[in-house]
Amino acid sequence: MFDTVLIANRGEIAVRIIRTLRKLGVRSVAVHSPADADARHVREADAAVLLDGPLGYLDAERILRAAKDTGAGAVHPGYGFLAENAAFARRCAEEGVVFIGPPAGAIEAMGDKIRGKETVAAAGVPVVPGGAEPGDDLIEAAARVGFPALVKPSAGGGGKGMVLVRSAEELPAALESARRTATAAFGDDTLLIERFVENPRHIEIQVLADAHGTVVHLGERECSLQRRHQKIVEEAPSPLLDEATRTAMGAAAVEAARAVGYVGAGTVEFIVQGSTSDYYFMEMNTRLQVEHPVTELVTGLDLVELQLRVAAGEPLPFGQAEVRLTGHAVEARVYAEDPARGFLPTGGRVLALRDPAGARVDSGLTEGGVVGSDYDPMLSKVIVWGPDRASALRRLSAALAGTSILGVTTNIAFLRRLLAHPAVVGGDLDTGLVERVSPEIVPEAAVPGEAVLAAALAFHQDLVPERPRDPWEVPDGWRVGEAAFSTWRVETSGGVTDVEVSGLPASGARVRLAGGPIRHGRVRADGGDLVVTLDGATRRYTRARDGETLWLGSEGAAWAFTPHRPGDPEDLSSGAGAGGGVVRSPMPGTVLVVKAAVGEQVAEGQPLMIVEAMKMEHTVAAPVAGTVAELAVRAGQAVEMDAVLAVVEPQEAPQGQAPGEEDAVRAADAGPAAGLAGAAS
Repeated sequence: MFDTVLIANRGEIAVRIIRTLRKLGVRSVAVHSPADADARHVREADAAVLLDGPLGYLDAERILRAAKDTGAGAVHPGYGFLAENAAFARRCAEEGVVFIGPPAGAIEAMGDKIRGKETVAAAGVPVVPGGAEPGDDLIEAAARVGFPALVKPSAGGGGKGMVLVRSAEELPAALESARRTATAAFGDDTLLIERFVENPRHIEIQVLADAHGTVVHLGERECSLQRRHQKIVEEAPSPLLDEATRTAMGAAAVEAARAVGYVGAGTVEFIVQGSTSDYYFMEMNTRLQVEHPVTELVTGLDLVELQLRVAAGEPLPFGQAEVRLTGHAVEARVYAEDPARGFLPTGGRVLALRDPAGARVDSGLTEGGVVGSDYDPMLSKVIVWGPDRASALRRLSAALAGTSILGVTTNIAFLRRLLAHPAVVGGDLDTGLVERVSPEIVPEAAVPGEAVLAAALAFHQDLVPERPRDPWEVPDGWRVGEAAFSTWRVETSGGVTDVEVSGLPASGARVRLAGGPIRHGRVRADGGDLVVTLDGATRRYTRARDGETLWLGSEGAAWAFTPHRPGDPEDLSSGAGAGGGVVRSPMPGTVLVVKAAVGEQVAEGQPLMIVEAMKMEHTVAAPVAGTVAELAVRAGQAVEMDAVLAVVEPQEAPQGQAPGEEDAVRAADAGPAAGLAGAAS
C-alpha cells in the first residue's frame, strides 16, 4: 500500500477519498485552486498544494510536480477533470507515479465512444445504431438513423454536449452547440450521432479488474432518473432486472472490460428498451462513478479501497461467486439550482449546514464556504440503505427532510416530491420521466404562508431590547383600548407580502397576512433553530442571518426573507430576467457568446447571448421585438445575477395594443458546457 496519495480533484469526491485514506493510515495530499483555498477537502487533507495556474485542476504538470514535492507515490483522479485523460495516465507512468485508474490504452479505447462501440460490438455486445465522424457525414447519418436522434461528443462523458434532435431542421444548431461544448470540455470536437431510444431505462454495471486477470461485476445500478442527461437519483439494484437479465448484463460488462485489458474500477453503461430485457451498450466510464456509494451499501465493499489495492498490485480478494447484493440503496444528488426558476444554477455563501441522522452524506460543503459558478453545481449526495426498496425510498425522503442548507437555493424539496411520485414509488422508470413530471412536482415559487408568518414574528421579536429601560421601548403595539398592529412588508423570491403583528412573539402575539384571519403565534430560539407555534401547532425551522436577510429551512425546503418597514418603496422585487426591454442575467456566470449587435433588429424570443453557469449553457432571449439599443457585456465577461446584459428598445405596438412580454430566459438543453465538472455522471 502507498504511504502518500495525492487527490487530483475537489469537493465531495476528494473528501470521500480522504475518508478511505485515513481509514487505511495513508497520508493524503489535496490540490486546490485559489477559489478553493478554504474548501473542506483542503481542510481535511494531511497536506495541500495550491494550483495557481490558469488550468487549475486540469493542470497535469503542476499536479505531477505536487506529487513529487509531497512524496506521493500515487494519484487518485476522482471523477471529472483528469480522471479519463489518457495523456495524464501516461505522464504519471513516465514520472514514476501510480495512476489509480485503468491503463492509458483502456482509457483511450473506451473514452472514444466510436472506438468503444466498435470494441464491444466485436466482443458480441449489442450496440445502438448510429454514425460517427470522421467517417460519416452526420447529416447523412441522421437521415439514415432517423429521428429522434442523439448528438454526442466522441470524447465526452457525463452528458456534456449531448443534444436531442427531433427533426432535420434542428440538426445544424444542435451540431454547432455540441461541437462548441466538445471543444471546450474535451479539446476534441469530433461528434457522433445515434438513434435515440424513446423512454429507455439507463442501467449500468459496476466492474472491478485486477492486474492478475480477475474481472468481476458488482451488480447493477438503476440510473434512469435524469434531467438534461444528468442523473439525480440512483439506486441498486434495479427494480426492473430479474436474476437472468442481471447475470447476462453482468457477463457482457465483464467481456467489455476484458476486451480493452481493463484494470481497476469502471462502469459499463447500457440502455434498456422499455420494460423488456433488450439492452444496448452505451459507453464505459473508465473511472469511479458519482453513484458508487449505492453499490458500496448493497455489497459492503469500499470501492476506493479496492481501487487503491489493485493499483498497488494486489489481487482482488474475492471472485464473482463471492459477490452478494443485500437490501436496497438509493442516492439523491443535491444541486445548487432553483427548480422554481427553470432549474437555473444558484450560488452564495453557506450560512448554515445540517446533515441528517441515519444517512450517509458525501459532501464537500462547510458552513461559511462559498458556492460559486466555476464548477459543477452538485453540492452533496445523500445515500441510504434499507432492507427493501420501499423502506429505502422512505428513508431517503426522511433524510432529505432532515437536510438543511441555508444561503444557497437547492433542489432538495424537488427531490422529495420526485421520490413520492407514483411512477418512482412503483419502479416504472425511464430517462424521460423527470422531464415529463417536473411541471407537476416543481415546488411553487410562492413561499408558504406559515413560513412568511414565522419570518415576520422573528423580525418583530428582534426589535425587543434585551433589557428595556421603560415600557415605551417594547414594540408590542400597546395603546389605550385594543392593541394596535405593526405592519411588516416581507420580501421573498415569490414577491412581497404585508404581515401584521401585535404583541410580543416570545410570550404570544397575534399575526395575520394582510386581509387574512388572525393567528396566534409564539417564537423562541433553540440553538440554531427557530421554534414557531401558530394556533397551537409547532414547527422547527433551521435559521441563519445574512445581514438583514433571514433564512429559514424546514423539511428540506429553505427560504430567504428580507424585512421592509412601512414607508419603504413599494416595488421591492429584484426583477430577475427581463423588465420591458431590459435583459438581465438569470444567474451568476460567464457570457459565453454574444449573438446580437447594437442597432440590430431582433424578434421577440430571438437569442441574444449564451450565459454559462456551473457548466450549463443558457440562452438569453429578447423579451420584446425591437432594436438592440445597448449591449452591456462582452464574450468572456463574468456577470452577477440580475446584471443588465442588454437593452432592447421595443418596437412601437399598434394603437391600443401593448408589446408582449415574456420571460427573457430560455434554458438551452445543451447540457454542461465545460470539462471542469468534478461530478459528471
